[in-house]
Amino acid sequence: MPIKIQDSLPAQQILENENIFVMTEHRAMHQDIRPLNVIILNLMPTKIATETQLLRKLSNSPLQVNVEFLQTASYVSTHTDKTHIETFYKTFDDIKDAKYDGMIITGAPLENFKYEDVAYWDELCTIMDWAEKHVHCTYYLCWGAFAAFYHLYGIEPFFYKEKLSGVYPHRMLKPHAPLFRGFDDIFYAPQSRGIGVKKEDILKIDELELMAESDEAGVTIVKTTDSRKFFVLCHTEYDANTLADEYNRDLAKGMDAKIPKNYFPDDDPSKEPIVNWRSTGQLLYNNWLNYYVYQSTPYDKNEIG
Repeated sequence: MPIKIQDSLPAQQILENENIFVMTEHRAMHQDIRPLNVIILNLMPTKIATETQLLRKLSNSPLQVNVEFLQTASYVSTHTDKTHIETFYKTFDDIKDAKYDGMIITGAPLENFKYEDVAYWDELCTIMDWAEKHVHCTYYLCWGAFAAFYHLYGIEPFFYKEKLSGVYPHRMLKPHAPLFRGFDDIFYAPQSRGIGVKKEDILKIDELELMAESDEAGVTIVKTTDSRKFFVLCHTEYDANTLADEYNRDLAKGMDAKIPKNYFPDDDPSKEPIVNWRSTGQLLYNNWLNYYVYQSTPYDKNEIG
């Protein structure tokens, strides 16, 4: 089954060229089924790239998913064309009375800011609190997860001595959980961050379950015991060249960027990376969407929350 998106969203042509089944609003209106309603709060400055990465993962399942995009009103990105934002994005005032089966809150390049100094921090806290009663299951991604740890549980991050960048092996701590169905014993996933959370800080919160970790990357996937919130610090949705683009961007800024680990063959940036996380990413998003959203969300949307 396809994902359902707004007509003419730029990601549509990219996904269709990759032979991914995408359904526009016009076609979906003629189907008499209840799709899953998922809203994505996209905090990334490169919005179209992030839209495409997430839609690629959400699309390859037997479920019809109605996807909407949300932006903050207190800060509007200047990196994406204004017309695109006005056409495809809603603000919190537009959706605050709605109910959603699932929500994804993305990361943002804000690791060096205190949370309270982020321009849209108050609005983000309002949205996270709103999700408790208006969203059946929320997926917090990278900086979005760190922000949620801090706001919801008072967990402070720590800073790495140098940026964690590369593709790292991870192990499942709850291998029989539906989230990991189809996973290999060791799975690989990209990491791109300068902060982490301590394992002991997670374990002291009774409501939190540590699901996956890495010797080098530390805590990677956490969920709540009621399976209504997921915190994912890795980027299984990344394209093949995302880490390379970040590396080259940092070099262009004059930063002392390290070559991403386990990424370029022979650690040679002139060689094309070999993707060893694509199937992991597809399984992760499919399993989240199927077992934790579709299988448990109320059929009557008014009962959500």
